[in-house]
Amino acid sequence: MARGLRIAFFGSSLVSAYWNGAATYYRGIIRALHARGHAVTFYEPDAYERQQHRDIPDPAWARVVVYSAEGEDPVRRALEKARDADVLIKASGVGVHDALLEEGVLEVRRPGAQVIFWDVDAPATLERLAGDPADPFRPLVPRYDLILTYGGGRPVVEGYTAYGARRCVPIYNAHDPDTHHPVAPEARFAGDLGFLGNRLPDREARVESFFLAAAEAMPDRRFLIGGAGWETRALPPNVRLVGHVYTRDHNAFNCSLTAVMNICRESMARYGYSPATRVFEAAGAGACLITDAWEGVEEFLAPGEEILVARDGAEVAAHLAGLTPARAREIGQAARRRALAEHTYARRAAQCEDLLGVRAAEVSRR
Repeated sequence: MARGLRIAFFGSSLVSAYWNGAATYYRGIIRALHARGHAVTFYEPDAYERQQHRDIPDPAWARVVVYSAEGEDPVRRALEKARDADVLIKASGVGVHDALLEEGVLEVRRPGAQVIFWDVDAPATLERLAGDPADPFRPLVPRYDLILTYGGGRPVVEGYTAYGARRCVPIYNAHDPDTHHPVAPEARFAGDLGFLGNRLPDREARVESFFLAAAEAMPDRRFLIGGAGWETRALPPNVRLVGHVYTRDHNAFNCSLTAVMNICRESMARYGYSPATRVFEAAGAGACLITDAWEGVEEFLAPGEEILVARDGAEVAAHLAGLTPARAREIGQAARRRALAEHTYARRAAQCEDLLGVRAAEVSRR
């Protein structure tokens, strides 16, 4: 098995979760890879005010290189710095110069190195490719040694295979026990049901259907919504807006409510097998989680025992109406036990390491 790999990772941001839902995922995977002896350099653009909204300093478990988003020259210089890496990773959704990076990591690879495309929003990527035969990423897919995805299961694997991927493997979200764990509740997050998620076009309708509809049906209950963009949206009077909630406050949020809500974006729900980072953050904190229904949820947490599943806002309201504090604690504690046993980033990193070892051996024989 390969050890001590030098990994160059081009992604949206490691140090800021601001408009960056993949931050927790990146941190969990990279920190666990570091613990297994690999050296990761994370390259991220100075874009979308993320550097002004950092929620962690540069970590000890990764080297962070921030490059200017203005023009192509800073991107090309960053790619040159990554030339000596054993593994070059381009994540989806960097947000600036994605096409340049997707081709660039392939061009700067040294002999024997692996190049991986890590898709943190595979449903959106596959739908984009299907809608544009001229998409510049299409001919690049077969050139990558490996496609890793944030989720999606069989539909995503089959989708990438149809575009010529040599191999496509989902690396699911997970739980980082050092980061997400039970804490004392805080009055600022007290309520019956809370939801964290930025306001996005393919999520808003589902938030209305599952979360806001439940709030309207239960005017005597207290609901909290956090994330960017909701400040311009009219909300029911029993829904309190808490704005952007920094990662460091997610434990307090999850531990202060009777239950927390997971709502997939439309494309993620359609493909299934896509547990969001919030699922494992809540489970790790021992929170009682209610999720919108999507295929494959039972592969991660047992419905009715470790998670509650709803098909619409009426079922969300019914679950909430039937929850006693004791029942909520029972579900949350069961979810935490399952997360610690089967869904840690340490386990995901071991899976990555096995895949990287296989690919390194195959590449070296070419």
